[in-house]
Amino acid sequence: MIPKGKLIIIGGAVDLGSSLNFNEDISHPNYIKFFEQGILKRIILESAKAENSVVEVITTASQVADLVSEEYIKSFNQLQVNNVRVMDIRSRTDVDTKEYLERLSQADVIMFTGGDQLRLSSIFGGTAFLRLLKKRYHEDDFLIAGTSAGAAAASSNMIYRGSSSEALIKGHVQMTAGLGFIDSVIVDTHFVQRGRIGRLFYAVASNPGMLGIGLGEDAGLLITEGYCMEAIGSGLTILVDGRHIRETSIYEVEMGSPVSIDGLRVHVMSLFDKYDLDKHELIIKKVVKAEKGINLKEKDINGS
Repeated sequence: MIPKGKLIIIGGAVDLGSSLNFNEDISHPNYIKFFEQGILKRIILESAKAENSVVEVITTASQVADLVSEEYIKSFNQLQVNNVRVMDIRSRTDVDTKEYLERLSQADVIMFTGGDQLRLSSIFGGTAFLRLLKKRYHEDDFLIAGTSAGAAAASSNMIYRGSSSEALIKGHVQMTAGLGFIDSVIVDTHFVQRGRIGRLFYAVASNPGMLGIGLGEDAGLLITEGYCMEAIGSGLTILVDGRHIRETSIYEVEMGSPVSIDGLRVHVMSLFDKYDLDKHELIIKKVVKAEKGINLKEKDINGS
């Protein structure tokens, strides 16, 4: 079934929801500048009601929910979006309340913040809230966005643990079920900055039919009709395709041993590039500057 809704997954800019990266000077006026003026603005532009959208921010993944809530409300308000509310869902007993289900029914945009993706899967998995969220995504002109943990949890299969340095050691990357908004992909975030290429290699070698998506910071993908992915934001997105793996030792070596992989394909996406998940085709676009260097437009490499 082709979803009528849209999905935006973001690699994270300043990860306000993660205690591992909560060292930023959030009082600095430009700390979220690109996010406000670029990706966050694109979320609103892609919403059916634009500035009149009802936005619900879900802070479940975060350990600093109050601070995150305040910053997102302020950021959306700066984009002239004033109907912004927060669902501070802390446990499974909070999820399926009448209030939250009614608010989900009325929302135009759902925004999952960063933090711990395992909190998202373990709190929302199997709930009426998640079923309604998926129903709206498939049947309505509705937008789901997630950054950092919110992006990692968007797929059916989700990485929730694994160090960068030991990622290619068998057993060091751990996966579980995600929220399931999109199949056939595995998403990792803060990808370039935290050197997570190894753990995405391992995840794809374990599931060669899945496309690995490594989202850098200030990088995102707009996914329409469930298969058309457009790169948004200033950062890079790395795609890891395991369909052509010729050989791997991952199923033979013992736990704790390094693995070998032959035949992985890697693609790099930047702003305006598109990728077709059905055809597995990358369309590279380039930015062409006007003579005075003022206006920008996108143009296919092949000239179309």
